[in-house]
Amino acid sequence: MRSTPIADGYHTWRTRSVAVGPRTWSLATKPGLLGHGSDDPAARLLAERVRVPVGSVVVQMQCGSGLFGISAALGHGASEVWLTDRNAISVEAAIRSVELNGAATVQVRAGQGGAPLPAGLVADVVAIRIPTEKAALLELLRDAFFLLRPGGSCTLSGATNEGIKSAATLLEKVFGNCTVLATDSGNRVVSAVKRAAAPADPLVLAGDWLDRDRFRELTITLRGIPMSVASRPGVFSWEHLDEATSILADAMSVRPGDDVLDLGCGIGVLGLLAAHLSQTGRVTLVDADLEAVRCVRHTIAAQGVTRCEALGSDVAGAVLDRRFDLVVTNPPFHVGKATDLDVPAQFIRDAWAVLKPGGRLELVANRTLPYERLVLERFGNLRTVHDGPRFKVLAATR
Repeated sequence: MRSTPIADGYHTWRTRSVAVGPRTWSLATKPGLLGHGSDDPAARLLAERVRVPVGSVVVQMQCGSGLFGISAALGHGASEVWLTDRNAISVEAAIRSVELNGAATVQVRAGQGGAPLPAGLVADVVAIRIPTEKAALLELLRDAFFLLRPGGSCTLSGATNEGIKSAATLLEKVFGNCTVLATDSGNRVVSAVKRAAAPADPLVLAGDWLDRDRFRELTITLRGIPMSVASRPGVFSWEHLDEATSILADAMSVRPGDDVLDLGCGIGVLGLLAAHLSQTGRVTLVDADLEAVRCVRHTIAAQGVTRCEALGSDVAGAVLDRRFDLVVTNPPFHVGKATDLDVPAQFIRDAWAVLKPGGRLELVANRTLPYERLVLERFGNLRTVHDGPRFKVLAATR
């Protein structure tokens, strides 16, 4: 259970205790983090069931709050533990959790899979809390296979509704074997051993997007302005422009000279369009997904877009000291597979905090989501700019 209401401090970190066997670990947690306010059975199963030899080198990708890595180091005696995650909130949570437990041999790095790890690192154990996007999982499995020494193990954990059964099939295709270690409440842990120098089915790891430096280029025209934007697996709507963003793009009211914040930018379509419409204003794009930020930076550089920057950020945390004329946002309302309105509520609060007096918020949402009350509570005014069969655009002025 949450110790305090979310409205009293989204950006405030809390501590919770999680028992793994005879040991109890302290984990940093906050809204927006997978498993906040409740147990994450898949993460707990990973920490409980994976065999970690004493003195081993361990890597976890999609590390979340760092439970597995802390347990591997302090509970099993791993000599070296590396944790990576592409989500800025998870990275901060893992760093804080490592400090809370005094796990000096655990290193946390921001980034996707093995990309931020030291060159030449060889692992005995690789653990992955699975992403829901197949192409993103394949990237992690590729990294795991080539990081592992012969005889090393790769273990996946996740829920049935996150695709753990399909992930197990991919694991077996890559490693040639797969064993179910444990199941609990619709979650399971599966493991494979590296028995050969090459993948069992090389075609599985021959996908178009396994090259980290390759981006999907989406060509989009909005309001008569053609744009080419970069995307990568796992970024929100990475294969096509989503309908809600397209609707907000048509409705948003960017004025010449406006300083604009694209809050939760994804591939950056709204911010890039705002840069064209603003002409001389500054545009900042932020997202907690560091792969999304990398995509936007690639687009900005490739297209020669000036007056734009992209930052990793927990909601507007990275820019709370700045002020904008307009905030545009298509806020997420899922953490993992669960609906969580605490995050979009904070998008609204943070938008108010960073707007100049007279500045505007323009937000798109599924028409069934109850954002009107949240906007009115913070801004004291509300306009419905678009009211369609599936999506609505709400606006307010500070």
